[in-house]
Amino acid sequence: MVLTGPVIRRRLAVCMAVFFMLFSALSARLFVLQVVRSEELQRRAQSQWTSESVVAPTRGKITDRNGRVLAQSATAYTASVSPRQVTDAKRLARLLAPVLDMEADAIEKKASDTSKGGVTLKRQLSRDRAQQLKAMKAEYARAGSDALKGLYLEEESKRYYPMGQFASQLLGLTTIDGVGQAGLEQALDRYLSGREGHILEAIDGKGRALSSAERAYVPAVDGGSVKLTLDASIQAFAEQAAREALTVNNAKAVRLLAMDPNTGEILAMVSKPDFDLNDPPRNDVEQLTERMRNRVVADAYEPGSTFKILTAASALDAGLVTPAEGFYCSGSVTVDGGRIKCWGNPHGAETFAQALQNSCNPVFVEMGLRLGTERFYKYLDAFGIGRRTGVDIPGEAGGIVIAEKNVKRVDLARIGFGQSVAVTPLQLLTAACAVINGGDLMKPYVVSEILDAAGGVVERGRPEVVSHPISKATSDTMRVLLENVVTVGGGKNAYLPGYHVGGKTGTAQVYVNGVVSSATHIGSFLGFAPAGDPRIAMLIVVDEADVPVDYGSVTAAPFAKEFLERALNYLGVAPDTDEPPAEETAAPDVAGMTIEDAAAAIKEAGLGYALDGAGAYVRAQLPAAGAALQKGSIMMLYVDGRPDDAATARVPDVTGMTVVKANQILRSFGLELRVEGSGLAVSQSPAPDETVVPSTVVAVRFEPAAANVKQVLEESG
Repeated sequence: MVLTGPVIRRRLAVCMAVFFMLFSALSARLFVLQVVRSEELQRRAQSQWTSESVVAPTRGKITDRNGRVLAQSATAYTASVSPRQVTDAKRLARLLAPVLDMEADAIEKKASDTSKGGVTLKRQLSRDRAQQLKAMKAEYARAGSDALKGLYLEEESKRYYPMGQFASQLLGLTTIDGVGQAGLEQALDRYLSGREGHILEAIDGKGRALSSAERAYVPAVDGGSVKLTLDASIQAFAEQAAREALTVNNAKAVRLLAMDPNTGEILAMVSKPDFDLNDPPRNDVEQLTERMRNRVVADAYEPGSTFKILTAASALDAGLVTPAEGFYCSGSVTVDGGRIKCWGNPHGAETFAQALQNSCNPVFVEMGLRLGTERFYKYLDAFGIGRRTGVDIPGEAGGIVIAEKNVKRVDLARIGFGQSVAVTPLQLLTAACAVINGGDLMKPYVVSEILDAAGGVVERGRPEVVSHPISKATSDTMRVLLENVVTVGGGKNAYLPGYHVGGKTGTAQVYVNGVVSSATHIGSFLGFAPAGDPRIAMLIVVDEADVPVDYGSVTAAPFAKEFLERALNYLGVAPDTDEPPAEETAAPDVAGMTIEDAAAAIKEAGLGYALDGAGAYVRAQLPAAGAALQKGSIMMLYVDGRPDDAATARVPDVTGMTVVKANQILRSFGLELRVEGSGLAVSQSPAPDETVVPSTVVAVRFEPAAANVKQVLEESG
């Protein structure tokens, strides 16, 4: 068949079109491979002829204030296998399964995957397991067997906690990869973790390193270390006391917190139940999540009577009450039509100091109402109630306070004795420390120093004053009152012979399905010692004890006593005497006497005394006449310039004083204050030195004085 010109031209055109299409397709493919997928293919090629190993940094230590290690990195091992070098995957799996505690099928599947140069079989192997594998591999190699060929062991880091079940929620834990997962391990991860290094080397088709090739090495940078304010010995005492309280009370949970009241340093923090940091329940996510929760900082509760410490301090500081002022407890009080009961039998006639000892609810209802919403809330705010303390521990809650604009009288009354307000243990103890340390609210902290790998200081924690809720004079008075709570009041179960311990018990209500339970309570004790110059303050909270009597005086105070005794001995605070406890004596009745006569009666009883006020006559005393005291104890005498049974009183001069100071002076003379204006007193009626009957109301005019604002603030606390 003869091809004509047109036919030839058509066939040439078709051929050219086909060649052009093929060329275009090849060009497009080359473009995709060389341009679009260039980086991907280079990585894949590099991964086939190179091996990159990660050089893990050593995670930094966490130590207590004395350098005792609480968390550190230890050596662990990873077992891996190179499938391309394995000769018999089934046999290898059968040999390794019992040592690695794995299913043989799972090992065989991984060892048979020749598409990978290496696969991990198991991580975080102990040194003993690693030695066992090394010995097996060497034994088979000596026998000329390649049964374990392709098995490799590499060192890695494992987090180790020398103390085990110790400050579990505070320290937290890391993931299996050494990344902070909870607690301080997570919060300080950027300081502790360091920076990874790398080794890059050439390998052959079976994944073996080529000795002739160069290696690229980038060293790891180790993590820094962290020193805490925690004291391991005091923490150990707290752990033991909390564990015993949990067991003896058959309680749902126990929390114990200890601080240095003068600096805000956290000395111990326990929340039971907890877990062993070296063996966390990782297979039970719900349990692990619950046990990791640091309830000391994260969970708020109604504190009950321990909150009366703040109410008492506020009322005293505002000049609204004196320790010797008299009250009468009938067993209940009515506010806005609602009846608020005392916790037990009516206390009858009592002073304010005795009301604190008796934990009398009606008296503290009165204090809440006397303070009023605006003033009470100013004190609560100054004590840090209703907001986070700013502690350097993750997960802190701020507590719950009714918005000031929504507060009713009945709410104010209940807040006065620790209901209708919720605080975290950390928040409450921090506020209470301000009551006993001279009036400074300290910011709590637990991180003392953060150091880099070379030992240089990166950050340092320091004491920080947040506010000044009360005056030093009020603080001094509160320490005396709270010591008497332990000596002769409801905190007797925390009394330590030879030591001056102050504190307050608390029994708070629990809500079950939104309703207050009459059968379940939260018992607590907040204490400090020595009372005159506190070195340590603590709070123990026992949740839902399953015992016949679950008041804080029974469920919490005895374990606080146990903790404080050990802590004080450890801190080198010696008891007042090595002799047996002093003989007890009864407090004499010195009210109405001159100071000279009272001093003689007190000395004869083997006691000492301290004075509060100015004058020649004893108006009231603390403790009350007849109270049992150990010889050598101190009585507080409240004095003024008139006999207690006088029919008249002299009006003192209060001009130039603040409202608070004027109220204190007038009350000490048995008179009442009516405030007109604000600022400093400029005039008064009746005039100074006039003779009036007791309980006369003195109208005092106050006017602002810019030059004396500092005086007003200082005297107002």
